[in-house]
Amino acid sequence: MKRRLFRRCGHAPGTLTAEDQVVVDAFRAMLAARKKPQPWTPGSGQDIAIGIGPFIERAHPIPGDDHGPDVIAVTLVHPDTPYVPYADGYTSKGWLRCETSTILGTWNPAYRMLTHAAAGLDLPDDVAMPQAHYAVHIARYPHGEFGQLLLQIGPYTQCRHTERDADRLNALLQKGGSGAVAKATLFVVSDHAAYHDPYETDIAALLAATIDHEETGERHSPIRDRHSGGMT
Repeated sequence: MKRRLFRRCGHAPGTLTAEDQVVVDAFRAMLAARKKPQPWTPGSGQDIAIGIGPFIERAHPIPGDDHGPDVIAVTLVHPDTPYVPYADGYTSKGWLRCETSTILGTWNPAYRMLTHAAAGLDLPDDVAMPQAHYAVHIARYPHGEFGQLLLQIGPYTQCRHTERDADRLNALLQKGGSGAVAKATLFVVSDHAAYHDPYETDIAALLAATIDHEETGERHSPIRDRHSGGMT
């Protein structure tokens, strides 16, 4: 009688094949990395591991915007970077805001088997992180949360630049006694036409012209300022 040959299972007795040993070693390395992840240090420039649903993904921090301590900006990259020059499902998310409390640790290649790529999947549409473009909104708040929005500046690509300009504009506003406040917030892509580019504009001169225009007569109708809350 002809006996059929079956592929050896990983839990079968005997010596492991070289192929099985590679799989076992990779799995053990993953378990060790999950049990004791390497701590991530803000400002180190190292790639990080973050959870996206039940998966673990590799994220690359924006240079200069990875100091935290609460939020940094990252982009999700393919786990085999730089050996994968282009992977559409991993390059379409842009820069994202990442809360440092969600960082599992420094990226470890042992996590690869836990990524979407290892499962043959693209990243999901919703990765639970908002876009990391920032803005400064200048508004008067005569009615608490209801504000009269005067000026929108953005987008900024780095959080620290946004906060620096907000502080600078607040100093000018306090000196001028206009009663307005500058707040660092998120850039609203759908309102992009209403923004002034901070990298191509003298924002101090722009602010002065805006306040002067307001004080010489023409007033905007008070609106609910949906986007002028401070950055978290």
